[in-house]
Amino acid sequence: MLRAFFSLALMLPLPLLAQAAGNEEKLDASRIDLAALIECRQTLADFHYLAPALADPLQAVALGWRPLPQANMFMTEFKLNQPISVFGHGTDHIAFTGDSIIALLDLADPRPLAKQLELETAIDTPAKAMFGKEVSSIEDRDADTGTVYIKSAVLNVSNVASHPGKTLAGCSYSLDMAEDPEPAPAADAKP
Repeated sequence: MLRAFFSLALMLPLPLLAQAAGNEEKLDASRIDLAALIECRQTLADFHYLAPALADPLQAVALGWRPLPQANMFMTEFKLNQPISVFGHGTDHIAFTGDSIIALLDLADPRPLAKQLELETAIDTPAKAMFGKEVSSIEDRDADTGTVYIKSAVLNVSNVASHPGKTLAGCSYSLDMAEDPEPAPAADAKP
């Protein structure tokens, strides 16, 4: 069990892992909208709410998610007791990878879905296809430190060799520090 937690810890972003370790509360299934999370219609906080289910298999089972064997070392997969519909397609197979939640859809080619969602092409070769688009980006300033953070959600559609005949479609939720602006030149500085 401890080894499984550490292997999961390698895949989780630090904010998600920190919340998972400190949250002993039982998750409220009525608060979770998987389809909205996958379609980038939720927030970073909603995504982080799922951390206990990733850290504790019993929490996942209580939500109606059955852990699946790890077919891809970068994905934690679940079979849902109740199928969901995302992007007009039904599925009972979801996965988490880093800061993303994805649905595994029975679509052999991700390109038609990427076109339907008007995504930008990142990679498009016969073996690998990746598409994406930032759907939200919000600046948030920490009142105590003044640090500016960017909360963003990026819609992704791709394929992966470990799941032939499947299209992976979902959302990456991230929190990044804003880049420091260039300091203004001093008024008396000479070139």
